[in-house]
Amino acid sequence: MKSVELLAPAKNYDIAIAAINSGADAIYIGASDFGARKNAPNTLEDIENLVNYAHKFYVKVHVVINTILNNNELEKAVEMVKNLYNIGVDAIIVQDMGLLKAAIDGKLPPIQIHASTQCNNRNLEKAKFFDTLGVSRVILARELSLLQIDEICKNTSCEIETFIHGALCVSYSGQCYLSYANGGRSANRGECAQPCRKKYSLVDEKGKYLLKDKYLLSLKDFNASSHIEKLIDVGVKSFKIEGRLKDISYVKNVVAYYNNLLNKHAKRTSSGKVFLDFEPNVEKTFNRGYTDYFLQERGQCYNFLSPKSRGEKIGKIKRVCHNYFEIDADLSPQDGLCFVADGGMKGFLVNKVDGNKVYPNNMDGIKTGVLLYRNIDFKFEKQLEVSKTVRQIATRIYLTAEKIKAVDEDNNSVEMQMPSGEMPNNKEKNTQTFITQFKKTGGSDFYVEDIKITGELPFLPVSKINEVRRELLSLLMSERLLNYNRELQKPISYADYPETKLDYRGNVFNEEATKFYSNCKCEVCEKALETGEKIPSKIELMRTKHCLKFAAGICGQSCGKLYLKDEKGKKYPLRFDCKNCEMVILNP
Repeated sequence: MKSVELLAPAKNYDIAIAAINSGADAIYIGASDFGARKNAPNTLEDIENLVNYAHKFYVKVHVVINTILNNNELEKAVEMVKNLYNIGVDAIIVQDMGLLKAAIDGKLPPIQIHASTQCNNRNLEKAKFFDTLGVSRVILARELSLLQIDEICKNTSCEIETFIHGALCVSYSGQCYLSYANGGRSANRGECAQPCRKKYSLVDEKGKYLLKDKYLLSLKDFNASSHIEKLIDVGVKSFKIEGRLKDISYVKNVVAYYNNLLNKHAKRTSSGKVFLDFEPNVEKTFNRGYTDYFLQERGQCYNFLSPKSRGEKIGKIKRVCHNYFEIDADLSPQDGLCFVADGGMKGFLVNKVDGNKVYPNNMDGIKTGVLLYRNIDFKFEKQLEVSKTVRQIATRIYLTAEKIKAVDEDNNSVEMQMPSGEMPNNKEKNTQTFITQFKKTGGSDFYVEDIKITGELPFLPVSKINEVRRELLSLLMSERLLNYNRELQKPISYADYPETKLDYRGNVFNEEATKFYSNCKCEVCEKALETGEKIPSKIELMRTKHCLKFAAGICGQSCGKLYLKDEKGKKYPLRFDCKNCEMVILNP
């Protein structure tokens, strides 16, 4: 079986620990600066504490430094990387080529470098470029099909990481300038205002509405669970869950779900067994409805009704009375329910349940036959909140009259001398006492899967056996950490870039990045839009595989000029690249 990694998001230390305990093989988290989620910073101290916990289970910690950097920030980022390496971080995720030049110039420690999806890694040529450079991993664009991912895996030697779950950016990552053009908040600087989750209309050049006042750029959430086995087969190494701004319940549930799924098809890169006390179900956690996007065939990836969570399908209302309705479903007080009405989503809370009678906090829009969804499952959320899920490392114990030995699942082993004691009056009872007490690993990071006893053991008080067990397992953990293998970054060198010229979409924001591309035989003709100059009209603000002509049922038809109109009346010209099945939003 292939060995794969489940990569989980973490907004902070507590969520990262929950992700590890739920089965993550690696964590990605932001540092104090330069992460593409500016609202998810973490101190160096918290990251160090996370590293110390993660490495006990051979879980890796990746730190996100995936914004574009100005000249001063680049120097600070280089110092940050040095500090991250010194506290044991396993990898950094980068977008800015200035950091790659720093690595080539010997200014970075040998920490593994992963090319962020923000680098616009959406074809084989781009993946091969980073592979030839020598980065440890390439993180692919979400829009790729299974065939494209297969082709990339077959023709590169670096690790390939792909998203499998979570929110979808409607634009190719690293290629969205809509937020910056609208209000100066740059997605490439970690400040995206998410204009894609607002209402728009699709209009033609005569002002006719083809689609009106809908969330036209809002996509469903990604769920690739039905394709996991195929993704493993084609050679994907790391399976990434989106969500560095998500709460702890979301992370617990989704990580546990994919941990169980991956265990059916592959070996894992970390250690330990997860002892769950809840049944994970991704339908019960935040989602806008699910799509497998473009992995197989083009489907309905959009949700025009609402950018808010829809949750799980419950069923249709059978009967409506004065202050309650009847439905065949297992509901609870404080559940949140929603339904489609008047071209949007409406919701309410459950006040009381009596059999199949449900008493909501309001009856507005509730009718017989209405299909309900549950976007807050109170009992499930409570279960996640109080969950005592733990992760422990399998250990075998060997006992003789002279020695005690422990061997963990990764073949780390330690020995200590058996304390002296008198011969027991009851040998069988004494042996059983040792077995019972050594299995009581309690709150430690180990569980005992087997105990082998050879010969006769001396009599020891229960308190002494417990003391010996604690000392033995402490020694074993020290040995595990001593033997932790932090993989280092191999030397990086320049390679020919697949293009000879770059405009603003190259996101070049500092002089070192300009020199990097020059050394890769590519001329930077325009600096990043974020340099502050006026944004020219008719340039691309977004390129997306989500096509509004397809969504409106007019794919292939000649409709003249079409525009995306926002709620303030501002119109963005649209261009359709039908050959590549892409839509482009232009600056007015």
